[in-house]
Amino acid sequence: MRLNRFVSGLFGLLLPVLPVLRLAAQVPLLSPEAFLGYPLGSRFTPYAQVVAYVEYVARTSPRVQLLRYGESYEGRPLLLAILSSPENLARLETLRTDNLRRAGRLPGTPHPEGPVFIWLSYNVHGNEAASTEAALQTLYALAHPDSQRTGSWLQQAVVFLDPCLNPDGRERYVQWYHQTQGVRPDPNPLAREHHEPWPGGRTNHYYFDLNRDWAWATQQETQARLALYLQWMPQVHVDFHEQGIEEPYYFAPAARPIHALIADWQRALQDSIGRNHARYFDASAQLYFTREVFDLFYPGYGDTWPSFNGAIGMTYEQGGGARAGLAVRLPEGDTLTLAARIRNHYMTALSTIEAAVRLRNVLLTQFIHYFAQAQTQPRGPYQAFLLRHTSSSDRLEALTALLDRQGIRYGTLSRPRRVEGINYATGLRQQLEAQPGDLVVSVYQPAGVLAQVLFDPEPSLPDSLTYDITSWALPFAFGLEAYALTTRLDPDQPWISRPIPSNAHSQPYAYLVRWSGLNTARFLSALLTAGVNVRVATIPLRLGGQRFEAGTLILTRAGNAHLGSHFDQMVQETAAHYRVPTYAIASGLAEDGPDLGSTQIRLIKRPQVYILAGPPAKATAVGEVWHFFEQVLHYPATLLTADQLGGLVLEDGDVLILPDGSYSSRAVAIEPLLEGVRRGARLIALEGALELLVGQKGIALKRRNEPEERDLKQPSLYRERERTVLSRQVLGAIYPTQLDTTHPLAFGLDRYFTLKQRAQSYELLEEGWNVAWLEAGRPRSGFAGYRTSAQLTQTLVAGTQPWGKGSIVYFVDNPLFRGFWYAGQLLFTNAVFFRE
Repeated sequence: MRLNRFVSGLFGLLLPVLPVLRLAAQVPLLSPEAFLGYPLGSRFTPYAQVVAYVEYVARTSPRVQLLRYGESYEGRPLLLAILSSPENLARLETLRTDNLRRAGRLPGTPHPEGPVFIWLSYNVHGNEAASTEAALQTLYALAHPDSQRTGSWLQQAVVFLDPCLNPDGRERYVQWYHQTQGVRPDPNPLAREHHEPWPGGRTNHYYFDLNRDWAWATQQETQARLALYLQWMPQVHVDFHEQGIEEPYYFAPAARPIHALIADWQRALQDSIGRNHARYFDASAQLYFTREVFDLFYPGYGDTWPSFNGAIGMTYEQGGGARAGLAVRLPEGDTLTLAARIRNHYMTALSTIEAAVRLRNVLLTQFIHYFAQAQTQPRGPYQAFLLRHTSSSDRLEALTALLDRQGIRYGTLSRPRRVEGINYATGLRQQLEAQPGDLVVSVYQPAGVLAQVLFDPEPSLPDSLTYDITSWALPFAFGLEAYALTTRLDPDQPWISRPIPSNAHSQPYAYLVRWSGLNTARFLSALLTAGVNVRVATIPLRLGGQRFEAGTLILTRAGNAHLGSHFDQMVQETAAHYRVPTYAIASGLAEDGPDLGSTQIRLIKRPQVYILAGPPAKATAVGEVWHFFEQVLHYPATLLTADQLGGLVLEDGDVLILPDGSYSSRAVAIEPLLEGVRRGARLIALEGALELLVGQKGIALKRRNEPEERDLKQPSLYRERERTVLSRQVLGAIYPTQLDTTHPLAFGLDRYFTLKQRAQSYELLEEGWNVAWLEAGRPRSGFAGYRTSAQLTQTLVAGTQPWGKGSIVYFVDNPLFRGFWYAGQLLFTNAVFFRE
């Protein structure tokens, strides 16, 4: 079937499915084809033209209001079209505040009647590009003032349509495809246009998967979207995706495991909406599937996160994605076209609105009950979460910033309280005294379900066949002393960041700054970049009547004479900017420990940082490192390809980072790089990059082989093959580590939990330093197959090996995982700045 014939017959194919839109002979609103100059499905629409059409529709249709709610890292606008009847749009702010009353976010009783709020999110994965094209078709169908069918829906619904959550990734894919395609699409799966190069368009500018960022909001696009979402709180949210070309169409209900805090009514309404889709797919004799692969467990997805915020969250997956292009031949001989992919997403979008309008009363009633229950009779095993005020103030502030982005309320106490709960560090139940100043997150609040999910120390996993990590609790990620309380505890005072202590001195001998978290790291980064000489204490000392631990930064006037009178101003202003306490010291003579002129007080040489940013490294792994330097640490780093590494001459003080990937000696020549390390450079290898080093002459890193099993009494059954594989895997589980806090790699940390995603393990180093390691092979939280325990016992997590004048840093697990593993970020920062 020729492509244009298929496009011209699009509405005809929908005749038995959804009623044809009855349009007047002459209408002021142009269709996407009339506006763009080509039929949807005949080419991919560049994002600038997507924006132009959405803005045009908003100017032209009385059913549309348009919000520009942010922009991508590359400066492209993020848009939300709000569609409803003109009468509803005229009172939109009233409808919004009334809906927030339903969600418990505003005081007062909501009106018993009102429209249902439906949010449609498209193209979170940039190379799943059919969804934005479908969004334009859906926008036109809803916005056309002469469409009686959609007009009747919009009397009872407000539809929020986000045409592209990831414009940078989409544009990367679309421009590559336009440069690659020929005069006509080549359906041969071997053709170049079906094989997108590294890094691909799936991810955003920093190669982050935005569909795994909802719970952490580390990315600019996610932060802007969540702020807007929490202002509206829809009852239905749909995330439009694409999957492999061999797959048909997937829609809800979701697969197991389903998180225990997904309510029965949410599952039932998923099923009702899915049945509505099935009617239309059956009528057009199209293949589809449900209840497989796409589960509702990990909270970072565009279906789970809205579900934990009271919505019916759903993922829809059309076969296609980057491999499909404009047309691709399938194994059975059919040709999958972009137009067909558009048609299916268009169909489920309208079917969703139709079903939600029909279920409006049930949706609104259950939505109100959901949030009322959260505030009065919360589900789940815990009543509150307590984080000790004695923990790092830096890490507590970072945690509260995340809670603010998620709309989770918190506070502190005016008086001590006796409570009981689970100690995150030990996993044991105990009694304790909550103290004034402790940070308290009660689950008796509108966002109580989301709070339960994000803090749960051991999420109940009904089925190990899951799609993502199985544990993520924030106290583990931030390395905080914390307790999951089984006793109700409500804060009665607002939590206020600790004041910054100051002992002002006009021109002190030196300034001391405790190494406590990323604010301190940013402070160091800014000073080094500005040319300030900074030293670090490698062992504890006492000065001015105070004890300072190893890792304390020391800024002496000696060594900074080149800054003259600007030295004090620069230190004080930078410290105030990053909210870092400084201690002015009048003498370099220590009361205990080394004096400030001791060799134990080492100069931090400003490192020149290089990052491998291309094959064989994984794009997402590169992005985590790149984003960390640019957006978190604010320290310059140079990105290089593998070809450029071949000509790189590492010098004393340089740092080279090899992110996770699939490495081989042919892809990266390691010997010249090791020579640079021998001259004084530092090599930081993460996860898969360790395999490039194993077996090299002099390298102490050795794989731990899987123990032999002699007690298997019968062979595995074929039907149990997936579970047999799982018995040897770790699915994002959290392990407590043993930590050598005297080593520079662990400065600023008193505990460390590692998030392990694979069972690949390495022996403890016989040469070098084991800084973090697993004493036992069982996780504190999350799923690990029973056969992994022995393999992981007494194995390396993070360590260093001296190499000539330099050193090699080994990270077995990812300390920068998805940008939210805060304690790991500090561990990684130590590797960059502190030498042994």
